[in-house]
Order: sequence, then C-alpha cells, then structure tokens
Amino acid sequence: MSTEDRKDGRPDPDALLAQVQQEEQARQRGRLKIFFGAAPGVGKTYAMLRYGQQEMAKGVDVLVGVVETHQRSETQALADALPTLPRVHIPYKNVVLEEFDLDAALARRPGLLLLDELAHSNAPGSRHKKRWQDLEELLDAGLSVATTVNVQHLESVHEVVQQITGIQVQETLPDQIIQQADEVILVDISDEDLLQRLKEGKVYLGDRGQRAMTHFFRKGNLIALRQLALRLAADRVDLELRQFHQQNPEEGRRSGSRDRLLVAVSGRPEDEHLVRAAYHLATAQRADWLVIHVDTPRGLLQNPRPRHGYGITCILRKVWVRKPHV
Repeated sequence: MSTEDRKDGRPDPDALLAQVQQEEQARQRGRLKIFFGAAPGVGKTYAMLRYGQQEMAKGVDVLVGVVETHQRSETQALADALPTLPRVHIPYKNVVLEEFDLDAALARRPGLLLLDELAHSNAPGSRHKKRWQDLEELLDAGLSVATTVNVQHLESVHEVVQQITGIQVQETLPDQIIQQADEVILVDISDEDLLQRLKEGKVYLGDRGQRAMTHFFRKGNLIALRQLALRLAADRVDLELRQFHQQNPEEGRRSGSRDRLLVAVSGRPEDEHLVRAAYHLATAQRADWLVIHVDTPRGLLQNPRPRHGYGITCILRKVWVRKPHV
C-alpha cells in the first residue's frame, strides 16, 4: 500500500521501510560511471583514462582493471601512467587468452576501477560469460567502476543498428546497465573528425582501418549512429530531470519546463499513424498533448494573400487534448 492509499494522510510504514532499504542498498553498492559514444574511436577510453588520472590526483586509489588501447599511442600513454591489474591467463583450444581478473580486483578493492569495453564476451571458462556480469558483481561488492559503452551494443537498438550498418553486432548488453548508472558521459565528435582519425591510423591500424572505412565507418552509418547516441543520451538527461522534479516538486513548478506536444492532422488515413506516434512520445515524456484539425475556407485557398489582413484565415474545427499516463 502506497502513502497515497492511506485515508488519514500519514506515511505508510511499509512504503517508508522499502524506501529506507532501497537507500541503504544504494549506499552499499558501488557507483557506476559510463563513457558512452556512437562508435569506436570517438575517445571513450581516452576520456575514461583521463578521468582516472584526475581522480588519482585527488588521492583516490585508481586501478586499471582492463583497457584496450588498440595501439593508439596517446591512449597507451595515459594507460601507462596508471597502476594496472595483471590479466588472468585462460587456456582455450591450444591458445592462452588474457582476460580481466575479477577475483584479483575484488581482493584488491581499489577506490575506482577502470573497466574498458563493457560489452566484451569473456573467454570460455570464466566465471561470467560477459564483462557486464563482472561489472554487476563488482558493484554489488561495493566497488566503484568507470567503463565504456558504444551505442551499437545496447540490446534495445541492436536491430536498428543492423538495419543502419548492415552488420550484425554479436556482443550486446542490457539497457538496464545504462539506466542504473550513476552518471553517463556522452563522448562525441563529428563524423568528419572520426573519419579523419581513422585515416590517420588513430582508430585502427593498417588493413583493419581500411576495412573499417569500407564497411562500418561509412559516413552515412556514422551520422545515423551519432544521431542514435545523442537521442539516447538526451533521453537519459530527460529521465534525470523528471526524477529530480519528483524528488523536488517545488523546483519542478518553478522551472515551468514541462513538455507539451502539438499534432496537426488533415483527415487522411495516414493520420492514424501520426496520432499513435504522438501518443507513445507523450506517454514516454509524461507530457500533455494536443491534436488539432484545421479547415481552411475553399475560397481563401484560391486567393491565399488577400489585399487586407495577414494571410489565410483558418478555422479550428476539432481539438482533442489527452493527459499523459502517470
């Protein structure tokens, strides 16, 4: 039973207890900071390592759990300036694979652990199949982590990315990782700058860079992926704003920043899709929305700029207002 269910207006004990327990769990759980970007090479790992150096300068015990520099000299220089956890060696099919050492990180318990490429699939024989599952165990143990994520690895946009690029992304992670993060930092550069970095060998070296430009790193792909990353980052900021207003209702009323949507329809069959899309958008944003249909006098259409007046006179015939679901 929620607080609003009580007729006497007093706080509900069960709700208060649940809130206290949730806050206690949040205090015990480690903090998560995600450096998020549209594609490889935008600078997520570099930004994460710079953040690690800044925290170390403040006296925080920073440790690199795993970082993939892809032989980028500037990124490697940053990584070399930070203490790094040795990787664990896992034999697999006559080869030895190097992976993040989860047990060593849990035993070392740094103040901040840097964990690159969160969507990575661990070698067979590891405790977890995915690196994001290693992350969950680290956070549950109270360790704070900074990590990197590309937009194409989120499960919710996996199929969209395949349609954009024609490439099936094999490694994905749940969107709830982003949703539960304490902070998401968008690392963004233009498609032109990213392509220039690729040409200069600052993303991938040699033939791998040339193949990347021919397939994944085409200009149209990069523009679409950047748009997707920006939209998801904006959704995240919008969620943070709504949560802040819920916790601080007075601030929400003073800001006057509540969204409203206006949808104009013409009476054609395709309007149904437009209204349906507006409904979903308004519901997601908890926004009021308005649907209008405008009738224009036929005579005025033949003479759209009369001598007197300001142009076409339109008559508003139908108005629907829908309140959002709360």
